[in-house]
Amino acid sequence: MTKRPFGGTSRKRKRVSGFRVRMRTHTGRRVIRSRRKKGRTRIAV
Repeated sequence: MTKRPFGGTSRKRKRVSGFRVRMRTHTGRRVIRSRRKKGRTRIAV
């Protein structure tokens, strides 16, 4: 039987692209800032 598409764990997703991780670095904060400016409802995962 073949594997289903769209795998991945939510823990890994949080560790890679969560809000706390973004805020740690300068470029991450820039990402948050630009997404806020654009008016995204979801700033980070």
